[in-house]
Amino acid sequence: MRRVGILTSGGDAPGMNMAVRAATLIAAQRGIEVVGIERGYEGLLDRSWRALTRKAEGGLAPTHEVDVCGHLGGSILGSARCKAFYTAEGRARGAEALRELDGLVVIGGNGSLTGAHALATEHGAKVVGIPASIDNDIGCTASAIGVDSALNTIVEACDRISDTARAHRRAFVVEVMGRQSGYLCMASAIAAGADAALYREDGRDEDAIVGSVADLIRRSFEADRGKQRVLVIKAEGVEVPCTRLVRRLTEVLEPELGEVSIRATVLGHLVRGGNPSFLDRMIAGRFALAAIDALAAGATDEMVAWQSPLPGGIATPDRSVTRWPLAAVLEETEKLLDGRSPVTQARVAMMQRVSGVLSI
Repeated sequence: MRRVGILTSGGDAPGMNMAVRAATLIAAQRGIEVVGIERGYEGLLDRSWRALTRKAEGGLAPTHEVDVCGHLGGSILGSARCKAFYTAEGRARGAEALRELDGLVVIGGNGSLTGAHALATEHGAKVVGIPASIDNDIGCTASAIGVDSALNTIVEACDRISDTARAHRRAFVVEVMGRQSGYLCMASAIAAGADAALYREDGRDEDAIVGSVADLIRRSFEADRGKQRVLVIKAEGVEVPCTRLVRRLTEVLEPELGEVSIRATVLGHLVRGGNPSFLDRMIAGRFALAAIDALAAGATDEMVAWQSPLPGGIATPDRSVTRWPLAAVLEETEKLLDGRSPVTQARVAMMQRVSGVLSI
């Protein structure tokens, strides 16, 4: 290989920049020129590229922006959703642009990896994917870039909310990201010591949710409990809006609880931002090494995965990283989101086991 491209696509995730940095350094050490493709697939179609390596004494070296970006959140390359890439004509334009490169590293989530798979299968492009999604909703990998950082942000925010809730004897419903996957809600509820977790995979309708949470708050603030706060974490994939849920709970409980108030907090895109955690930096670096190795070995239409919860995959020198065909990744992702995957079923079963513990 002489020249490879890197793009970040879809929702940003803390650790994307570390993956860009690591892949660039690894490639430069091997004498491979690296270009950054701006704004995801949109930049690929427009050929909005910039050099991530420069010629230096003795070989190639990263540009200054790459050298200093590893600790930053967001993406120095930018990200965008490209409508043109959903069409065969748009993907053909992207494949034509890739003729100037010997390989492409795609860092992103389900939609980004779907685009990579299309480039490889429809046009024979050499493409390897790196999973990056705070929702942890990508198949064949136990984690993706951004998950750990997002969880740390949620837990810190909930700790702060709990402080003020105890001071005023309040109940808080905190909404976190996770449109199709409730993983952030489930994991953060346990780590933050929440009293309940509301996630789409549970399958309850609005009236059932209102009834169960109202009963939880009622029991929690009984005189003999001495409890000072109630924390409920809700995934955005639960269709009832956070503010409407709180309004309905207040209507039900106000006659009984008097001075106890119920508040709503939507963390929203706060969860995406911030510097990546150690774990996300470490995973990003190891993903980058495996991705560059895969391209150098002639692989394409694959994704690198972290400690895959499923048997199989292609082994790499890193025992925690395997490579998976993108077709298998996308199929497992679909099952992960619709509940057919054993991974989703195990998550839900675990939450059902601990739900009684959370509400004590």
